[in-house]
Amino acid sequence: MLRSMVQNFERLTTPPGGAGLKPLPAIIFSSRWLQLPLYIGLIVAQAVYAVLFLKELWHLVSHATVFGEQQIMLIVLGLIDVVMISNLLMMVIVGGYETFVSRLRLEGHPDQPEWLDHVNAGALKIKLAMAIIGISSIHLLRTFIEVGNLGTPDSPYTLAGVIMQATIHGLFVLSAVGVAFIDRLSQSADHTHS
Repeated sequence: MLRSMVQNFERLTTPPGGAGLKPLPAIIFSSRWLQLPLYIGLIVAQAVYAVLFLKELWHLVSHATVFGEQQIMLIVLGLIDVVMISNLLMMVIVGGYETFVSRLRLEGHPDQPEWLDHVNAGALKIKLAMAIIGISSIHLLRTFIEVGNLGTPDSPYTLAGVIMQATIHGLFVLSAVGVAFIDRLSQSADHTHS
């Protein structure tokens, strides 16, 4: 049993056609597999979002004749929000696993995501930043739809809450621009040194 475990460890830490790593680098390199349960947990979260989507969709369909246009629009925006968060989860699961754990070996697969060909930590950060801006935009749009109710007892928002949400969205946009700028600078520096 112990011999089998050692052989499996050596197989995982030996690059193809090369000598094995020394023990400490092998342990450090193999520690990337500790992220596997995290990605499996995100897959479970993805399943929860699928259930939430179906629940909200059923709520919309079953009350379609009762709801007004604004209520329907808010539920549809909620559905879009769930889809965008689900897309964000997929980018983190697939891109993160491919970048930090192990290759998925999807070359030639007809369903391989186009962006996976050139995924790296910098590109993944930019894609995540853009996804977060999209999600924040949906939340802000939902808030702006209900902004006409500000000051009424039914309103779920306050003026300070709306201003804070818009400010946070602006900070997300500035952060994404900063991440993209830094990534561009690091790519320029890499090209200069090569």
